Amino acid sequence: MSSDRYSRQVLFPPIGPEGQARLRRSRVAIVGCGALGTAQADALARAGIGALRLVDRDFVEESNLQRQTLFDESDARDSLPKAVAAARKLKGINSQVEVEGIIADATSANVENLVGGAHLILDGTDNFETRYLLNDVALKRGIPWIYGAVVGSYAATLTVLPQRTPCLACVFPEPPRGGHETCDTAGVIGPAVAWAAAIQVAEALKILVGREEDLHGSLLAYDIWRHRWQPVRPQRDPDCLACQKRQFRYLEGQAPTVMRLCGRDSMQIHPLESRDLNLEALRARLEPFGPVRANAFLLKCAIDSYELTVFADGRAIIRGTEEPAVARSLYAKYIGS
Repeated sequence: MSSDRYSRQVLFPPIGPEGQARLRRSRVAIVGCGALGTAQADALARAGIGALRLVDRDFVEESNLQRQTLFDESDARDSLPKAVAAARKLKGINSQVEVEGIIADATSANVENLVGGAHLILDGTDNFETRYLLNDVALKRGIPWIYGAVVGSYAATLTVLPQRTPCLACVFPEPPRGGHETCDTAGVIGPAVAWAAAIQVAEALKILVGREEDLHGSLLAYDIWRHRWQPVRPQRDPDCLACQKRQFRYLEGQAPTVMRLCGRDSMQIHPLESRDLNLEALRARLEPFGPVRANAFLLKCAIDSYELTVFADGRAIIRGTEEPAVARSLYAKYIGS
């Protein structure tokens, strides 16, 4: 490969030839290959990262193509697993990068293996439960990780250096209570994704080339449509269960459980803590996607070939699948983490 490939990047003084060599030796794990994950992977492959590991539980659908930049119509037609489709595209973009696509749902049982050997973890997930899991494993193993979230036109990122900066649990000690908007209920626009991924990748490059002094050090939040900018400088919480007391609840399996209901072609998802859902508000959000029936205790919504039964405490029974990853994906999409 011609030495011209990275010439413009090497001309940038904070990177230079030494930084480029460090990137070539770097290994990054990206968990989630949706909008954020594909943008992150594309940028890092073009930057000359040595190895990328892509982890995702889902497959490509037509609705992904508006913002998930590594996929095309043939991927959606063939319902290719996202990790596989993304890995194929990246190998064509930069054959010098070692790319591994893993079809898996990140859980407490497998996440340490999924991120093992990585110098950095990037968050491309769609729910807080998995983000807390990434936070736990990053803290336990001392691996920097970069949180990212996008919904509608709003995006946010946070860079976590274990034992040196606030962790996700310092900033959000508990997951959001009640139901909240997701990309599948509130929509999402590509520019918001691009902004968040660009910040995440810039932070990743700083860490990987040894320029941690240039990290922004904030929880950055930006509504790109309304031009509302919200940088917050969080502080480390001396009572944080995760980074101070090293109680890794999510990594130790004290996280939402997914279980198969015998003989019912259904999965039950039980959150770690009661969520006190507003069923009327949830009903209004779900009605565009299928018929909804509700009472004071639960609601039922038919979406495609699935039926979601959601209880006020956040517990849900998802009929039409016996695959934990599918159930978790539907829960994250339509109910929120």
